[in-house]
Amino acid sequence: MALDEHHYSLTVRWTGNLGSGTSSYREYSRDHDVEIPGLPVLKGSADPTFHGDRSRYNPEQLLLTALAQCHMLSFLHVAVRHGVVVLSYEDNASGLMRVNRDGSGQFENVTLHPRVEVGDPVHVGLAEEMHRQANQVCFIARSVNFPVMHVPVTTAAGS
Repeated sequence: MALDEHHYSLTVRWTGNLGSGTSSYREYSRDHDVEIPGLPVLKGSADPTFHGDRSRYNPEQLLLTALAQCHMLSFLHVAVRHGVVVLSYEDNASGLMRVNRDGSGQFENVTLHPRVEVGDPVHVGLAEEMHRQANQVCFIARSVNFPVMHVPVTTAAGS
């Protein structure tokens, strides 16, 4: 395998046959398991709006999660490259998905709200700019066809 290629695999297993399969829209559960070797099983379902189980993760939440995680990890990478010491990072991400009349839908946008604490007050301005750089190197953000916006708040330790 080439160093510039990374392959990922997992198994999604539908566990929602309630006895009559998909005999009608309301006769089956949207429950499923996401299995990745060596990791705990992730319990998934549809969004409750689409007859899913609210106690399980849904694909829309996981897409938002992937974007927020990727941005954070990219931001931390960019911080190291710039010599900026990040002490804490928290993001309250949100996304807007629109459902069309024909039942299809798509995300319109995602907004990340990272709250970052840096060690040196002189790095606050640079840290704000680093979100743009992180977005440019985030594999997931580069793979979606909708805007991923950032509304960062950066503080310095002791301020």
